[in-house]
Amino acid sequence: MKQIGITTTVPIELLIAAGYAPVDLNNLFVASKDRERLISVAESAGFPQNCCTWIKGIYGVCMEHGIGTVLCVTSGDCSNTIMLMEVLKLKGLEVLPFAFPESPDVKLLNRALDFLAIRLGTTVARAEEVREELRYARRLAHRVDSMTWREGLVSGLENHLALVSTSDFDGDRSGYERRLEALLSEASRREPYPEHFIRLAYIGVPPVFGPDLYPYLERNGARVVFNEVQRQFAMPEPGPSLADQYCSYTYPYSIFERVKDIQAQLAERRVDGVIHYVQAFCHRGIGDIIFRHAIPAPMLTLEGNADFTLNGHVRTRIEAFIDMLRRKTRVAGAGPQVTTNL
Repeated sequence: MKQIGITTTVPIELLIAAGYAPVDLNNLFVASKDRERLISVAESAGFPQNCCTWIKGIYGVCMEHGIGTVLCVTSGDCSNTIMLMEVLKLKGLEVLPFAFPESPDVKLLNRALDFLAIRLGTTVARAEEVREELRYARRLAHRVDSMTWREGLVSGLENHLALVSTSDFDGDRSGYERRLEALLSEASRREPYPEHFIRLAYIGVPPVFGPDLYPYLERNGARVVFNEVQRQFAMPEPGPSLADQYCSYTYPYSIFERVKDIQAQLAERRVDGVIHYVQAFCHRGIGDIIFRHAIPAPMLTLEGNADFTLNGHVRTRIEAFIDMLRRKTRVAGAGPQVTTNL
């Protein structure tokens, strides 16, 4: 199957139906041992230093890995992707645009899916068959998520990796399924996390310093029981059709669609506090204003750029936030008293 790079989660069912193997360029970038060099490839080509690291990383991956075809999301993701698409065209790549509608409307999304299907030389009906083929892999991802917050047997990092990989199933769905089956089997024999661990939600785009963040939280007596966007990648509300599935996928639409999902999950998962990650130079960072207004839980906002590990300043802020939540939890347990926020 011919590879096709994707710049974010898209209806991969159509790509697979057309005979393509989707490759999430973000995952390829952040998993690379050569991330700094990939960024330098983009900067050498003229990308400014104050451009999002993810955009530069995607460009570097395309150049270094010989990705010849890329599906770029021009509405519903990153505004920088539009100009990235033009630069990729300049470099001779085949670029296909895809735009999520402004609102999660089934008719509008069906129209967008039909148009993309024609461009790819397939049909939505064939993509519906692929959707059924992917159902088992997504069910495994949901089971990992459930074992994270319900049973306390899966770590925040394992949850993050399992869910974020559903954007392309690591380019090998059978291998992905085997890995998750092994994880679920092994996790079922573990002792659960202690009850006194602070329960955290992680909202926002996946972090550049993810492999460092989750273990550090756990070393400080806290754990992530809700990865917001990663969970959305796994399509928690599949619905009766492909269009319904991607209308229920909250990330491409209004931030208030995300707020409703977050509020419900915070209550169900008994979350004590929220970490909101924002990427430097990203327009989505402004959404922190809305989240702080709408989410009734203590919140710590962390910004990342090209720092793939936690620096001392971020570590100190995380420790202070966890300490505050621990004091708040103790005070709440002692009765109705005045509590503090960070």
